[in-house]
Amino acid sequence: QLQLVESGGGLVQPGGSLRLSCAASKFTVDYYPTGWFRQAPGKEREGVSCISYRDGSTYYADSVKGRFTISRDSAKNTVYLQMNNLKPEDTAVYYCAAIRPMYGGSWPPPLYEYDYWGQGTQVTVSS
Repeated sequence: QLQLVESGGGLVQPGGSLRLSCAASKFTVDYYPTGWFRQAPGKEREGVSCISYRDGSTYYADSVKGRFTISRDSAKNTVYLQMNNLKPEDTAVYYCAAIRPMYGGSWPPPLYEYDYWGQGTQVTVSS
């Protein structure tokens, strides 16, 4: 069964950085659109960023644009989310997710289109 395992979360001070990793098994990330979502306590899960399987094009939510960077390492079959200049409002559980191959729907894909989810990793930004 396809698996996604996130890591790299933790506690960081405002202005600090973290790099989240999403390791995929039993499928190749190059062929699956992959995204990062987050969910803060009492809030709905929201899309943060995603990367296309076709050409590697990316999408960022306005709240993270210019601070977060999504990337993909084919050799390691891993997708990353580099988070810089972190703010307290970035505190949330971060999830990695992937869509079935050859997805041809809207971009960025809505949450309900994602077929596979990781277990999440906690990111806390606090002084």
